[in-house]
Amino acid sequence: MSLSNATELDALNVFLRGNDPSYRAGATNYLALFTGNPDEAASLAAECNYLGYARVALTKATAWTGAASPLTNTDLIQFGACTSGTNLITYFAVVDTASGAVNMMISGEISGSGLNVSAGIQPQFAAGALSISAD
Repeated sequence: MSLSNATELDALNVFLRGNDPSYRAGATNYLALFTGNPDEAASLAAECNYLGYARVALTKATAWTGAASPLTNTDLIQFGACTSGTNLITYFAVVDTASGAVNMMISGEISGSGLNVSAGIQPQFAAGALSISAD
């Protein structure tokens, strides 16, 4: 798990200056999938591009569960089914917009060897399958 460089700076501003980033006020974050590490620079170059893919909306108040680190996804998360193209999904990220440029808060690696997506496959993550820790 990694915080983006922008999120690290936002955290400093929150703790030391009391300035909240604008994306914190919204009730929704989005989960994005990647074929490579978006890294701390929050690059979107490796975001999934199969036909049918779209970021999934997550309600901040209920999307993650846990009393301490790590937090895990509360419910089943389902992405659009692939109608064309292929992707090997290896990373996920929590971002602030449904499409386009983003503030990427957190990214993490998909456990195992990733998820192969091709026509007819619908990427999904069972409750508890995604884990974000403060370690």
